[in-house]
Order: sequence, then structure tokens, then C-alpha cells
Amino acid sequence: MHGEFKVPGGKLVVVDLEAVDDKIADFRLAGDFFLEPDDAIHAIDAAVNGLPATSDQKTIAAAVRAALPEGAILLGFQPESVATAVRRALQTATGWDDYEWELVYPGPLDANTHLALDQVLTEEVAAGRRKPTLRFWEWAENAVIIGSFQSVRNEVDPEQAEAEGFHVVRRISGGGAMFVEPGNAITYSIYAPAELVSGMTFADSYAFLDEWVIQALQSLGVDASYQPLNDITSPSGKIGGAAQKRLGAGGVLHHVTMSYDMDGEKMARVLRIGREKLSDKGIASAAKRVDPLRSQTGLPREQVIERMIDTFRTQHGLTEGEITPEEYAAAAKLVDEKFSTEEWLNRVP
Repeated sequence: MHGEFKVPGGKLVVVDLEAVDDKIADFRLAGDFFLEPDDAIHAIDAAVNGLPATSDQKTIAAAVRAALPEGAILLGFQPESVATAVRRALQTATGWDDYEWELVYPGPLDANTHLALDQVLTEEVAAGRRKPTLRFWEWAENAVIIGSFQSVRNEVDPEQAEAEGFHVVRRISGGGAMFVEPGNAITYSIYAPAELVSGMTFADSYAFLDEWVIQALQSLGVDASYQPLNDITSPSGKIGGAAQKRLGAGGVLHHVTMSYDMDGEKMARVLRIGREKLSDKGIASAAKRVDPLRSQTGLPREQVIERMIDTFRTQHGLTEGEITPEEYAAAAKLVDEKFSTEEWLNRVP
């Protein structure tokens, strides 16, 4: 059995093994990573050999870590990277190419419908009724979308939000507030089976799911990179942020909002961006936090999105799809029963 894992921003980890009597046998690690001392690779091989073939990611990674000699140096990979490659070899983890990906790009929708669709489409992928899907959003209104665990009053100035015409809503994923105006942001969601990120740490999964975006932006001349845990950035400033939600049914929601032509001063009026949040950014003014893609590419927003879609299609394959009437109906029901309710919006006052 053969498994590979390209560490986001790191090196390629390759494993070959056999499964004999439900145990891992004849395990061999290879790759273009760096490892000191040299013979530590034999210690890793010995640690994985004999493990139950049903071992989970934590068990494999712990065995690798425990076998490393004191002072060992790993560059470009970690014990968890080995574990992911092992699980892929055992066919308990998957890669992009194991799936047929579908693109949906509906017209403008209100914020709560977008959020409800995120939940519905993730559940549909988890249930096997929908192919893994990439969705781009179009906005029908100004909106502030706060994270699942954020406090409304801590994040938003309600009087300014009303005065500026912003609808405040809450999503199911964690992370920080999103500030969007129609035509000024680029938002997309990935709905994937949990197996795609099986064995990865949360930090690795964020970078893994957005690696194609980094390459798309770089092809447009943007010096883009990923800054853990969840920021897409450049030397000129932050471009966007990601958030993620893993559902118990086996689906993963990963979505990103990037600024195209953000009004930083308006954002600073509507959002309560405190000094503590800015302290680790080295930035004195909230208006300078988000650097728009328009200034870095010089391209219309539509062309940036087109390049992103083309990059995903080239790397992972992508066919045109649509959101079904049943999925829209399920989303509308969720809006009424959950996302538009005061109980949901103010669950963390």
C-alpha cells in the first residue's frame, strides 16, 4: 500500500506498507523533507511497524514522536504528517483527486440564506446526496457575519450598523467577524467529506484546503501566503480569513472571505475592533488591517474569481452544478427556524 501527503507549505511525505493480520508491516518512510539525525528515519519505521492497521491519527503520530531520539529535528513535516500518509495508504484518508468536484455559483442572496445553505450543503455532502462542492457567493445586502462564539455587543456597534445599512447575522463556524458589501468581497465555501482532512491537525487542514487559492492569487501577481491559523495575507497586509466547521455526520464546511475593495474606515465604524485584537498585528489603525485585492491585482473582481475557479478546475477537476430546489427549500426552513431568530443571533449576547 502506498500513501502520500504534501504538507501545506512544507514537504512531501511518502509511505509504503503492508497490512498483515490487521497490523502494519514492512513500513518504509520517504520524502523530500529534512530530518536530523539521519538514522531517525529508521526509528520512525520501527515505531510504525506493528501498529494496528486500525490505528487513528493520534496513535500513529504519538508512536512516531515517542520514537524520535532526543534533539531530533524535523523540517517540512511533523509526526502528524506521517500519520496522514499512513492513513491514506490504508485508505482511511483521501485526497482531492478521490472525488468529483462540483461548482455552484448562484446569483445574489441575502446573508441568512447564504449561512443556511452552508449548513444544508455540508449535510448533503456528508450524507452522500451531493458531490463535494465549491460554492462562490454573491451578496444581496451589506452584512456583518459574526463567528459562532462571538458576542454581538462586543463585535458590532448596532447604531452604526443600522445607520450604514448592515444586517448583523451569526454563522455556524467559529472565527472573527466578516464585513461585506456587495461587489467588495470574494467569498467561497468548500463542502467536503471529513475523510479529505482525516488525520490532519486543524492548522494543517486550513492551509491544505486553501492551497489552491494561494496559487491562484500568486498567478495574478499577488505575493500571497498562509499565516496560521486562518489568514490569507501578503506583505501589504491581510487579504482574508478562513473559518471551518466539522459536522458530526461526517461533513466539513470550510469558507473564506477575502476583501476586494474594502472600505476600512466604514468597517472601523461598524465593528468594535479593540486594541487587544490589533496588538498582535502591529497595526495602529483598524482601517489599515485589510488590504484589498483590487489594489494588488488591478483586475475586476469577476476576473479574480474566474482565475480562482480555473485554478481549482486545473488542479482538482470541476464540473458545473446547481443548488437544487430541495436544498433551497431546506435552507429557507433553516432561515425561519434558526438563522433569522433572535435566539440564534444573541446566543452569545
